[in-house]
Amino acid sequence: MGGLDAGPVHRSEHKFEPWENKTDAIVRLLSQPKRGPMMRIDELRRGIEEMGPGVYDELTYYERWIASIANILLEKGVITVDELGRKIEEVKARHVPASGSAKPAEG
Repeated sequence: MGGLDAGPVHRSEHKFEPWENKTDAIVRLLSQPKRGPMMRIDELRRGIEEMGPGVYDELTYYERWIASIANILLEKGVITVDELGRKIEEVKARHVPASGSAKPAEG
């Protein structure tokens, strides 16, 4: 199979963040065959593989999924760049404390 060589697989339990669970649900909904899928899993994988090592290495597993989903929906005209940009700003605004400075990211 293709892909990059990697180190050992760590089999520890991972507590999923709510946004990671939502990302998984979005993929399942968009790829649901009964409704005529908006996206296929092979398209998701293609989008991730096309990121290139610089971007790929900077993102977490589910961040890669989100980036790939966004690009696929843009390619297919399901959403526009303006719509995506507005939604990103809306989400960012939810995380700005009253002082006006951005809330630091939690690791």
